[in-house]
Amino acid sequence: MNNSLKEKRSLLDWIEITGNKLPHPVTIFLILTLLVITISHVLYLFGVNVSYVGINPESGEREELTVHAVSLLTGDGIRYMFTSVVENFTTFVALGPVLVAMIGVGVAEKSGYISALMTNVVTKAPRKFVTPIVVFMGVMSNVAASVGYVVLVPLGAIIFLGFRRHPLAGLAAAFAGVAGGYSANLLIGTNDPLLSGITTEAAGILDATYIVQATDNWFFMFVSTFLVVILGTLITDKIVEPRLKKFDFDNEEVSENKALDKQEKRALNWANISAVVTVLAILSLVAFPGSPLRGEDGGIVGSPFISSIIFIMMLIFLVPGLVYGAVNKTIKNDKDAVKLMDGSLATMSGFIVLIFFAAQFVALFNYSNLGTLIAVNGAGLLENLNIGSLPVLIVFILITTLINLAIAADSAKWAIMAPIFVPMFMQLGIAPEVTQIAYRIGDSSTNIISPLMPFFPLVVAFAQRYGKENGIGTVISLMLPYSVIFLIAWTIMFVIWMLLGIPVGPGTNLSY
Repeated sequence: MNNSLKEKRSLLDWIEITGNKLPHPVTIFLILTLLVITISHVLYLFGVNVSYVGINPESGEREELTVHAVSLLTGDGIRYMFTSVVENFTTFVALGPVLVAMIGVGVAEKSGYISALMTNVVTKAPRKFVTPIVVFMGVMSNVAASVGYVVLVPLGAIIFLGFRRHPLAGLAAAFAGVAGGYSANLLIGTNDPLLSGITTEAAGILDATYIVQATDNWFFMFVSTFLVVILGTLITDKIVEPRLKKFDFDNEEVSENKALDKQEKRALNWANISAVVTVLAILSLVAFPGSPLRGEDGGIVGSPFISSIIFIMMLIFLVPGLVYGAVNKTIKNDKDAVKLMDGSLATMSGFIVLIFFAAQFVALFNYSNLGTLIAVNGAGLLENLNIGSLPVLIVFILITTLINLAIAADSAKWAIMAPIFVPMFMQLGIAPEVTQIAYRIGDSSTNIISPLMPFFPLVVAFAQRYGKENGIGTVISLMLPYSVIFLIAWTIMFVIWMLLGIPVGPGTNLSY
């Protein structure tokens, strides 16, 4: 019997088993940190360096830059390791947003509001639409920067629980939409102006008059939304959920889908009203060009509204959570409310410890310049292939997926890669907007399996809510099907798009 069970194990099962047998993620980050320290010193001793044309961060001018491997075992390196520990931790991109958002989400969950809301939805929403809705919400959340990672990933698990479906499948569906669909959207998101600005600077190396607009990838992104939602739904329902072990719903409060009693319905109605009022109050601060949360130019992009989106999401969960608890008597006074906030942050203690060590690794990796060395050498390899424009773009997508495993932050990675690849491809007759699309496909497809992605430890922490044995192996085995299928399907769509000669955005050309 044991032999038959072993024969039935799939590749994903082996990935999960092997991955979960690895040491604790904290230990893994410690080992990786020691490797970075060692490798950085070896490369430093051999004088390893790369040169490329890019933007000097100090002067803002385009010039030839030379980047050397920086040792972490020299006097300066050792001083950096000791003096930057606190700053590395407190400025880590995932820490602040997670803790702020969890104050609101935790109160909404522990007061019973989310449970009641999901119970109400369960009795009305068709089961077959649950998965596509979760994936779609994940994709659309990218309009509001990183809010999807903090709010929608755990919410996806809760929604699936409400339908008595495995919470890890809901978590995977939401994560696939948020991270895997990061370059798909029906709207222009906060990332578009950032990437287009970097691409414009890179294109200026060859053509100072060339401007890439934030809307220049919109057509491709719009269609990609439907691709990601359809594929994300099929992968969740046909591949991911069927291989998950049976889940014990009896231990989960939200799994009991009994009809709400009168008091719970009344509390839910008042909570929903308070949520609408909260949203309207926030919208009133951004509704007109002169509103307080508008940008200096009267716009939304880059405005205080966008930069405060995490706090806004906290309020949207916190206010109805408190109202529900007050009406339903689960919150009787201010002490009860603060206790719920304490409880929500207490559940994040393991994540906070993990982030401390992850932050040190990422900071030391960046300090050593290993990421830049990898990116520039990858560009050199690509340039030497000497093949046609479409094949070279496909190879570029694949190289981006590999670099994404070493440099997870998309804007930082593109700031390094764009000055190298954009001018190179312009010389091959490829428009900068097309190069940016190819980059985004490779970047998004492997976001969901990159342990260096800032929010990856958070997803592991969420997964462990539904089983302490769920580790890095569990999350990677869940997300690998999305990553592989997204990459293949997205690349095929890109090739067809190019062959048909369809513009990737309003007023764009495929050729330079």
